[in-house]
Amino acid sequence: MAEIEVLLPKMGESVAEATVITWLKEVGETIEAEESLIEIATDKVDSEVPAPADGVLVKKLFAEGEVAQVGDVIAIISTEGGAETTVSAPAETKTEAPAAAVVEQVAAPLAKSVIEQVELTKTGDSGKFYSPLVRNIAKEEGVSMAELEAIQGSGKEGRVNKGDILAYVENNKGGNVVSAPAPSSRDKETPDKIIGSTASKPLPKPSIPVGPNDTIVEMDRMRKLIADHMVMSKQTSPHVTSYVEADVTNIVNWRNGVKDRFFKENGEKITFTPIFIEAIAKAIKDMPGINVSIDGTNIIQRGNINIGMAAALPSGNLIVPVIRNADRLNLLGVTKAVNDLAKRARAGKLLPDDIQGGTYTMTNVGTFGNVMGTPIINQPQVAIMAVGAIRKMVSVIETPHGDTIGIRHKMFLSHAYDHRVVDGALGGMFVRKVADYLESFDPNTEI
Repeated sequence: MAEIEVLLPKMGESVAEATVITWLKEVGETIEAEESLIEIATDKVDSEVPAPADGVLVKKLFAEGEVAQVGDVIAIISTEGGAETTVSAPAETKTEAPAAAVVEQVAAPLAKSVIEQVELTKTGDSGKFYSPLVRNIAKEEGVSMAELEAIQGSGKEGRVNKGDILAYVENNKGGNVVSAPAPSSRDKETPDKIIGSTASKPLPKPSIPVGPNDTIVEMDRMRKLIADHMVMSKQTSPHVTSYVEADVTNIVNWRNGVKDRFFKENGEKITFTPIFIEAIAKAIKDMPGINVSIDGTNIIQRGNINIGMAAALPSGNLIVPVIRNADRLNLLGVTKAVNDLAKRARAGKLLPDDIQGGTYTMTNVGTFGNVMGTPIINQPQVAIMAVGAIRKMVSVIETPHGDTIGIRHKMFLSHAYDHRVVDGALGGMFVRKVADYLESFDPNTEI
């Protein structure tokens, strides 16, 4: 009999460990290749690890609730074969996370929360270890370190697992508050100061009357996170929005001429989005002051141009997959990247890395027939652009022989930026530069 080691696969650049949630197979059970063996939870994403081969599960090396590092052997499968024992590591697996779960990472703010939160450490004063999943649920639900320490965990050596923290939160919602020791000075650490921010001040909660014909629907987890992220962004950044109208007639005519051929040759559509992203990337290279983040009193100048494209999912939730190094791609490369990310977003197959590392965001409000918008900055970025619907407009056309009246395709660009670091001159010139690139689009472009 040959034995195969099942490794905890890599699930993204920033994911180093995962908590074992549920074993889907017991020792002695047979399993087929690619059949789910175990359910794990990373910082935000719950996913499953498939078996690398057919065989019988002979050993579990981690109990439910325990934390494994990427690359750890988590199980051993025995297969029929020669007498020699072989150790086989499965090819690096990119665990596919449902878009609904990935969007939670998007919504998890990289800046400080709207509500002051305490520091939650991996190991408490009692010596108990808390997994990333448990710590993040605690942060989102406002559970302090002192409260975590007071929870009687059901895991190994009293470790608090996902079920324990969720049960604690549910009991608190119902008014059954578990007593906890007074918070220590360590639990009262304040977040780093954000220049001009009122993030440490809780917002007053208005009293909302409920009528007899009203229905109360609780927000799902994603919507709560998105709501927190949007409020945090408005609290953190003083938003200013500049608007420019762009003549995109050449782009519309060019796309109409190539879209059928492109579809036949590549099996996918070419939309306006890649052209907008290409223009934004060019403008960022010209004006790198837009491609920054703020950390306290420091300005971080980003070395890469990674453009996120905000997209609404069928569920109504928001997700922002990122096109990395957009300035290094030609129009065909951007088009391929846009189509791939959009397709996987709709199918719920985006990976955690697909929505991380963005330095600037574009959102297409024209998809919904809107002519312009006032987008909210995707923290920790400092600017975002909304592209509106393309409409036929009666316009004055300047010619060498004088002005004439004609029909042109036009659209509005709405550029929202953080006035702490982007002044009106830079913010306004940037959106004008994007419009210039769109208006100067070469109608003889090959793709």
